[in-house]
Amino acid sequence: MLMQAEREEVIRFGRKMVAAGLTTGTGGNLSLCSGAAPGMSDMIAITPSGIDYADLVPEDIVIMNRKGVVLEGEKQPSSELGFHLALYDKRPDIRAIVHTHSVFATTMACLNWEIPAVHYLIGFCGHKVPLAPYATYGTDALAHNVAESIGNNNAVLLANHGLVAVGTTLLKAFETAEETELVAQIYYRTKAVGDPVILPAKEMDTVIAKFANYGQKETP
Repeated sequence: MLMQAEREEVIRFGRKMVAAGLTTGTGGNLSLCSGAAPGMSDMIAITPSGIDYADLVPEDIVIMNRKGVVLEGEKQPSSELGFHLALYDKRPDIRAIVHTHSVFATTMACLNWEIPAVHYLIGFCGHKVPLAPYATYGTDALAHNVAESIGNNNAVLLANHGLVAVGTTLLKAFETAEETELVAQIYYRTKAVGDPVILPAKEMDTVIAKFANYGQKETP
């Protein structure tokens, strides 16, 4: 079986996505590249379309190449395969993608608002979370909008749709989706009370630099 470890990781994070309230039912999707280094992968493991995350088994995960050709798997790949492929093509540093319909991030998307640096945790994404213009789900137009709008950020809102978070690992992409949802909720609540104070770009540069060394260091 091709990419067995990656298939199992996709399933694990799909279930975590539901457990964390980042999506419901069969909504959203995830993918993960093969290979140990960014830009070195020829294969992608992606969730199938319309199957409950709780019911997924490794054989259900579809293995594709970067051209969108199925290499292994009998299921139909996610309807959003297009923007996964577009993001991997646009950004060689991306190895994992998590697409959610989390409530507060999607609320911002439905307002057609970006999420600014209202809280320093937006640094998981970059200086902000930009907004990709609306296009029908599963279309080439949406894939184009997502890839063109994300810039150097690690997340992008899809207008009237949801959120896409990216990373070098599924863990990082998932954490970015979680933190984006938290900051979206904070932004929603501060806007309900008044005008939130947005952190300046210089401070976000400092935060992002600190995040690069955040957490436990691996022992050689």
